Amino acid sequence: MEKEINFINQEYIENLLIEAKDTNYKEISRILDAAQNREGLTHKEVASLLEIKDEEQKRRLYKIAGELKKSIYGNRIVVFAPLYVSDYCVNNCTYCGYKRDNDFPRKKLSRDEIQKEVKLLEKMGHKRLALELGEDPINVPIEYTLDAIDAVYTTKFENGAIRRINVNIAATTVQNYKKLKDADIGTYILFQETYHKPTYEKVHPKSLKGNYEYHLTAFNRAMEGGIDDVGGGVLFGLADYKYEIISLMLHNEYLEENYGVGFHTISVPRIKKAEGMSLEEYPHQIDDDTFRNIVAIIRLAVPYTGMILSTRETAELRRELIKYGISQISAGSSADVGGYSDREEGKTRTQFELADHRTPLEVLKELLDEDYIPSYCTACYRMGRTGDRFMELAKSGNIQNVCSPNALLTLMEYAMDYGDEELTEKVKTVIARELENISREDIKQLTKEKLEKIKNGERDLYL
Repeated sequence: MEKEINFINQEYIENLLIEAKDTNYKEISRILDAAQNREGLTHKEVASLLEIKDEEQKRRLYKIAGELKKSIYGNRIVVFAPLYVSDYCVNNCTYCGYKRDNDFPRKKLSRDEIQKEVKLLEKMGHKRLALELGEDPINVPIEYTLDAIDAVYTTKFENGAIRRINVNIAATTVQNYKKLKDADIGTYILFQETYHKPTYEKVHPKSLKGNYEYHLTAFNRAMEGGIDDVGGGVLFGLADYKYEIISLMLHNEYLEENYGVGFHTISVPRIKKAEGMSLEEYPHQIDDDTFRNIVAIIRLAVPYTGMILSTRETAELRRELIKYGISQISAGSSADVGGYSDREEGKTRTQFELADHRTPLEVLKELLDEDYIPSYCTACYRMGRTGDRFMELAKSGNIQNVCSPNALLTLMEYAMDYGDEELTEKVKTVIARELENISREDIKQLTKEKLEKIKNGERDLYL
């Protein structure tokens, strides 16, 4: 039975935001002082930080956010790629290039075509994918999704193997979530798009997705279906961003209180130009300065939650936002069905415009130059470190005992399989440095032993 939906209270949120308009410099300073203790923020404190205007305080906000992320996750950055397998969709979301009213030849990938895409992704070095498809119960039922997952997991190309598939499909039933769990997915990802109900109904006209309550309770059903890692997010630009952030915090708290664990990840996409829509129709778009504040404030509010940034954003902005709280990024992405195969032929039809077109190799080199450790690790899922177990490790600070060594192991594996001479030299330097920084001698020794085994051709040796 679905739990009563009373956690997104529009009047409560709007009153909080009105009261916060009177927040002064002294109060923001107090909140930033408290945030350094990794205790998160109250709703009122989040609303108050959203009023930050002083440039000195903004710089302090960014600094604290970066320090919090590093204290929990170290300097690792998880790398992944999306895989679009179908653009069939019965919904008419006003902001989406795949909406029902857009007239173009729809397609869904066959099993062979999926495996062709996967081989190209494996050739790039990817180990973790986000499976993406539109909502169409006739053309792409749950059985199609399950077969796509199996096609991905069973495709091996040279040294490549996809070890974890996160899934982003439409809100569905408990029974279907059980099927996804049995298919061994990683995180179930679903964006609310907007928590502001009047706006939600306006931008999803005459659509299955237009049922606000059913969409909002999707994570309830996912949890009841056995999926304990869920990832939320909104599409910034549809409604007032301040309203959205408070709502995200309320949703996270609701899940923690009722299911023992909140969001594993929060994504922060901004609305982008897509076929069949004009950005002029959306008055709530946010500029880069506001976006910086959003990322940093979310990091302060939920210190232990992963934060995802896609190639919607430019390389320059992504580089900066990693310093303020982002912990996972996509690389070498295509937002088109069959896009990895079609890219060189110029035949792509993207769901939205992308801004960062660098290859994974280019992204990794830059991360290494900035003293980050690119990570392709997927060990937590396979070792059962999910849900409340993962959060317990994160909140105690012990997650770094597995995350940092595993990041080094996957980095070595990538360098040996896909790296050029320049990357390999960078990786050697980073591994030597990071081994010295590992505090526990048993973990350090085990990491050295596993690194040696990878050099000898063994794979999948993570802690």
